[in-house]
Amino acid sequence: MFDVIIIGSGPAGLTAAIYTTRANLKTLIIAGGKWGGQLMLTTLVENFPGFPVGIEGPELMINMRKQAEKFGAEIKEEDFISADFTKKPFSITTSSSAYQAKSVILATGADTLWLNVPGEKEKIGRGVSSCAPCDAAFFRNKNVIVVGGGDSAMEESLFLTKFASSVTLIHRRDSFKASEIMQKRVKDNPKITLLLNTEIKEITGTDHVAGVKLFNNKTSQNSEMAIDGVFVAIGHFPNSKVFEGIDRDEKGFIKVFDHYKTNIDGVFVAGDVHDFEYKQAITAAGYGCAAALETEKWLDANSSNS
Repeated sequence: MFDVIIIGSGPAGLTAAIYTTRANLKTLIIAGGKWGGQLMLTTLVENFPGFPVGIEGPELMINMRKQAEKFGAEIKEEDFISADFTKKPFSITTSSSAYQAKSVILATGADTLWLNVPGEKEKIGRGVSSCAPCDAAFFRNKNVIVVGGGDSAMEESLFLTKFASSVTLIHRRDSFKASEIMQKRVKDNPKITLLLNTEIKEITGTDHVAGVKLFNNKTSQNSEMAIDGVFVAIGHFPNSKVFEGIDRDEKGFIKVFDHYKTNIDGVFVAGDVHDFEYKQAITAAGYGCAAALETEKWLDANSSNS
């Protein structure tokens, strides 16, 4: 029996564990077979406070893990399978075991929707990115592509113009779905070129991005473009479908009620699995802290019947 089980091992989950263990709560982290979240796929992180020269994403996560373990968090690199939130204590089933907890924090994050084209996966962190605020500074005075047609793609493009020499915004359809004001800002920016009806079929290069192979789905023409970076902005999907009985919004993000509570009493949420707005490591960590503090308060208030 654990006081709290945290499902997820990114910045939200590990920060939550640091706080719950320091509150002397018996804490288990269901970390997943691939633990650490999206930062395990990044290279240099320059915008996490406390690291003036930056820190490698995996190193940051290893440090967070060590800190949680130092205070007594138990970490299982097992994949979450299911949870029974219909009765207390809550039951959590993983790929290799089953656990019980008085409270639960959901911190499973959100995954980037990638293009799934040849050359993409192996170049994530080597010219392929899904976060301009995270990586734009690495492309100072370089030429980059942004893929997408919504507000996020527009925001990424505009942010990149502060660093890159040129930004090419590529969209597979003949019009953008972004808001009119965002489209106007993009069209008015001299650094941004628009390519509609265009799809990336391959990202070329050996160790880093060197170019892309393009296909115009209106003219059926193929072409190639030399490029230094590709920013994918076609959306994220929260890892929330696995939680039966937990309320989600129309985009699949877990709904938050009254300070990081879910619709089920004793189940809390932290990080990108509910945050559709910011999606930063530091905000995820902050949400983890808040969820842990709320969990501690809830356990104190319910100690007589938990």
